[in-house]
Amino acid sequence: MAAPDSFKGTASATEMAQAVGRAARESGWICDLCPLSDGGEGFAEVLAGRAAAERGRWRTTTVTGPLGSPIIARWWWAEPEAVVESAAASGLVLAGGASGNDPMAATSRGTGELVAAALRAGAQRVLVGLGGSACTDGGLGALEALEEAGGLRSAEVLAACDVVTSFVEAAGQFGPQKGATPAQVEQLRRRLVTLVGHYRERFGVDVGEMTMAGAAGGLAGGLAVLGARLLPGFELVAEATGMKRRVVAADLVVTGEGRLDLSSWAGKVVGGVVREARLAGVHVLVIAGSVGPGGIPVPQGPGIDGGVEVVSLAERFGEDRAMASPAACAEEAARELLADR
Repeated sequence: MAAPDSFKGTASATEMAQAVGRAARESGWICDLCPLSDGGEGFAEVLAGRAAAERGRWRTTTVTGPLGSPIIARWWWAEPEAVVESAAASGLVLAGGASGNDPMAATSRGTGELVAAALRAGAQRVLVGLGGSACTDGGLGALEALEEAGGLRSAEVLAACDVVTSFVEAAGQFGPQKGATPAQVEQLRRRLVTLVGHYRERFGVDVGEMTMAGAAGGLAGGLAVLGARLLPGFELVAEATGMKRRVVAADLVVTGEGRLDLSSWAGKVVGGVVREARLAGVHVLVIAGSVGPGGIPVPQGPGIDGGVEVVSLAERFGEDRAMASPAACAEEAARELLADR
């Protein structure tokens, strides 16, 4: 079974799963392709793939980009459900990465506009992937866009979060990744503290201690005050794809992500897949672009029996090649490893 996450900015989860699938077939294996997401980049594509046999199509909407310029963002529509993701409308990649981003000005407004577009189309259920954003605006931009469009109406909105970070903690935890200097991190933190009071006073919702409210720089909290439900992204996708059932039926599970480190074991795809596979007693091969602090050893736990093997593409093929062609590297590595089994 191939159940990877995307390799951020270099290869989608679907591309990585297909690469492993090709290697498996060449080695005489039958491979179940199950690309996954925890709510970040590729969330909509993964869920669209789940519904490939159903009626559905990609739609595009012009929205406000993370730094204010208009961009065209796509979302998945399979009436009465829509799938959108913050990375497509408010993503850090769209801002030019951390070096090109303006962390103080970056806005989540485009994500709100994307949700509003889905609601105008008649969506009764909207799944929103939160991850890969450029903003730390506490969801204020998205909230304002949605209010201008009439709110969430009667729709069920589920926000898929890839972290459990609290609302105010988002500044310190994610601000530096989005290009914020220490001084700007403090400014962002104070801004989020102010928003906690504003949201409490205006909407009667306290996002200050709400688990997962800090996802996407507090965008999760901004959606929550309008009535969205915050859910662990990996669990939402795992249920939608039947991942746990498929793991139990597998003889070997191959998962992976761009960088394996300590955060991989807290709500991310790799940690979730490894947990389920080991509980089922199924061996896991983790293919990572690179391995950072905390990536190895894999955490142990009671009732966990399956083994885990980690392969770093950067170590095996060199960092330049691993970054330029992760799918090809993963296919080659998987072919070598599977041929010996």
